[in-house]
Amino acid sequence: MARMVALGSALQDVYLIDHDDLSPTKIGEEAIFGKVLVGSKVDIDKLHYGIGGGGINSAITFARSGHEVVFLGNIARDSAGEAIMRVLDREGVDNSYVNFLERKTTGTSVILLDSKGGERTILTYRGASEKFDNFREEDLDLIQPDWIYVTTLRGDMETLAKFFKKAKTLNTKIMFNPGVKELEQDKKLIRLLSFVDVLLVNKSEAAKIVLGKVLLELLYHLNGYVQTVIITDGPMGGIASDRKEIYRFGIYEDTKVKDATGAGDAFGAGFLARLANGYSFKDSLIFASANSTSVVSKVGANTGALFDTTILHPMPIQKI
Repeated sequence: MARMVALGSALQDVYLIDHDDLSPTKIGEEAIFGKVLVGSKVDIDKLHYGIGGGGINSAITFARSGHEVVFLGNIARDSAGEAIMRVLDREGVDNSYVNFLERKTTGTSVILLDSKGGERTILTYRGASEKFDNFREEDLDLIQPDWIYVTTLRGDMETLAKFFKKAKTLNTKIMFNPGVKELEQDKKLIRLLSFVDVLLVNKSEAAKIVLGKVLLELLYHLNGYVQTVIITDGPMGGIASDRKEIYRFGIYEDTKVKDATGAGDAFGAGFLARLANGYSFKDSLIFASANSTSVVSKVGANTGALFDTTILHPMPIQKI
């Protein structure tokens, strides 16, 4: 068991689920939800409420693996914020470091989900999770975590730098899954990588940080900055290295995707949850893939997050 801090956003997720009106329509190489007419009223098959956001999703995976977890994020004193606090309590996540922002509402995502094909479009109001400049890196002095897991802070490189530097003074390790806003600032991002112990990106994101087109090339270049690098490649699996071993892995199992929301968070948090419990690099990758597969097989960004006691079956993974 380790002491973990999950740093990132907190959102209420509202799913509008339908089997035909939200079916995607192809327009060239793109697709839209083409059966919803402007000005029409559409009957939805099902309504589902959940909570999500990178910080929340990772915190729940860590807690289900038996870790002592602190969530650090922003919400408001409203019904959505209350729902988030209740779920964190239920999952055994320490929410005493949550910031309640005045004159803000809790972030909310409305997710249009095609129940037939699993495609979805997400409409997000960031609300209290729009900015993170109120975060206090001094909180880490009180928490004394073994790891911090950081998802996007919406491009707030200054706050990221403060937390990364503070973590290193405490010998706290860092796993980082940057978002679009961080990737847009590639030079600042590269400077931050010197503090990072584990980096998780997908193939297209990796190509925005370093030169390269194929996975092995991208991995080699990123390994020059970070000791442990994981690059995912959708249904093709991915590649990972800790400078000692390199693994090429496929997906855990071929399953029907009901909702892809939270898949990346499930993979990253699943990897660290296992690694921090003393499992090998290979075993941690397998659990990461299994956790992501389980999450996309259910509606909700963290509904299917696995417990550490889950028995896993073999999957395609090869040491290079």
